[in-house]
Amino acid sequence: MYDLLIIGSGPAGVSAALSAEARHLDFLWFGSRSLSPKIEKAECIMNYPGLPKVTGTEMRDAFLSQIDGLGIKIREERVNSIYDMGGYYTALVNEKMYDGKTVILATGVSNSREIPSESRLLGKGVSYCATCDGELYRGKRIAVVCTDSSFEEEIEFLAGLASEVFLCTSYKDCGIRRDNVRHVVGYPTEILGENRAAGIICGGETVEAEGVFCLRPCVTPAALLPGLAAEGGHIQVDRQQRTNLPGCFAAGDCTGRPYQYAKAVGEGNVALHSVLNYLNGTDER
Repeated sequence: MYDLLIIGSGPAGVSAALSAEARHLDFLWFGSRSLSPKIEKAECIMNYPGLPKVTGTEMRDAFLSQIDGLGIKIREERVNSIYDMGGYYTALVNEKMYDGKTVILATGVSNSREIPSESRLLGKGVSYCATCDGELYRGKRIAVVCTDSSFEEEIEFLAGLASEVFLCTSYKDCGIRRDNVRHVVGYPTEILGENRAAGIICGGETVEAEGVFCLRPCVTPAALLPGLAAEGGHIQVDRQQRTNLPGCFAAGDCTGRPYQYAKAVGEGNVALHSVLNYLNGTDER
């Protein structure tokens, strides 16, 4: 049982992790060594205190230098879902589970909108994890929605299990070449099914499927953690970065505009101090 699980490695996650290390918490940090695609692709950042007129790559390297200097480790694993266990949280990471007394969500914002019926059918034929649930669909027909080519290894894995794969990608240059994979470029307009996923509509075509896998770098907050209050795609928080779930905090772009690095860093620090209050039993809520 860890004190804290930090989900996300953008500026808010970096800030929370640095403060957690300074306060000697026993924590796990999930993210990527590239930290954030938003930072990595930034051409020029003009308004970050202490780092005037830097490129995104230079900012990332400055963050990494500080992280590595303190010996903080980033677990380069994708968190598929988080569950409120009533007093602690469990993060599902492929076939593994990690428990934490508290959690800070610093997941950024997803550029992909949720597909109608996606959340309603999550766990009922809709999955975010090929490793976790792929074996359930051995020899069956499935649909896969992918918004990033980095997930093509997972598509290959699923294609090796399923009899047929209907693949919808939001990008054109797909590297999947399998006889049992039919590829279309587009984004689904609906996942079909009442009590369980039964198919998908994409590119004006309706295709039956026994399972639907949604592979994205980031999922919507409500889908990641059931019961989490969100509005307009953003997690609802108070001034202490507290969500509606006790012991769960959020920081950065996932809490709303402005989408700025300085704002995210500040919120990450506030969230960590709220974690300390919660663990010490001094949370005023």
